[in-house]
Amino acid sequence: MSSEYELSDSYSDPDSRGSDFTGDESSSDPADAFVFDFHSVDEELGPDQRWSTWLEVERGSRGPEPRPSWVVTDQAAIDTELGILKTGKEADVFLLERAVEAIGDNPAKSSLLAAKRYRTEEHRSFHRSTSYVEGRRTRNSRDSRAMAKKTAHGRSVAAGQWAYAEWDALNRLWKAGVPVPYPVQVDGTELLMEFIDDGEGGAAPRLAQVRPSKELLGVYFEQLRDGMRELARAGLAHGDLSPFNVLAQAERIVMIDLPQVVDVVGNPKGMDFLMRDCHNMATWFTNRGLEIDEQELFADLLAMVF
Repeated sequence: MSSEYELSDSYSDPDSRGSDFTGDESSSDPADAFVFDFHSVDEELGPDQRWSTWLEVERGSRGPEPRPSWVVTDQAAIDTELGILKTGKEADVFLLERAVEAIGDNPAKSSLLAAKRYRTEEHRSFHRSTSYVEGRRTRNSRDSRAMAKKTAHGRSVAAGQWAYAEWDALNRLWKAGVPVPYPVQVDGTELLMEFIDDGEGGAAPRLAQVRPSKELLGVYFEQLRDGMRELARAGLAHGDLSPFNVLAQAERIVMIDLPQVVDVVGNPKGMDFLMRDCHNMATWFTNRGLEIDEQELFADLLAMVF
């Protein structure tokens, strides 16, 4: 009895099967039909390396689309810590390279990231005022109780809350066109974002560190005001805006340090925070020779809010 699983006559000879695959009637080795190109991968990581965590975080913890072309999303990528960029009172910022080697036809890719890691409460030397977070709620009741009791879990949750608060702010502001670093991903207390360089491989200086020309000063202010307007249009104020929280990258400015972003209307002190932002920035520009009226700037931003 014939069966659909029996070899047909045309495949009764192993040599003939090989020729079918190769198209070479003279071939006598079936193995010639299959060619595998293997690439060895060195899985030994250095002490300052780890496999990319991109695919370990949930989809909502990855940067908004469309993503910049420099974002490395390959599973085979390796994160290499290159050093510390800034030590802060509540978080440290490290320089990280995320790179993947060329594999087959896929070219090598790499990008530099700023890795901001928030400390748990017992390791912080500074505590942000609770006035920043008025109106915010913790969704998980267990986390809320742990934070209230200041358990180890609660301290970890509190640190993570600041990381996720900054993550949410960066996502929202990036989409709105505010000049902020692109948020790459967030994982617990670690936030990875675009590294803002100085064009020569180093970190871009803070606005407080530069002495721009009168013309460039005007360019910086126009960008800053536009950014503050977009924040206000979203009903927000930076809450801690100063020349130390603005980077100067050539002719571009970038706002940083955003975990405390304040709802101007929802927060009882929202107007005060907005006014303080205006005062800080107007004072710096005025001291550099560009007369800025802080009350006029404040009124301009309020018009965006309402």
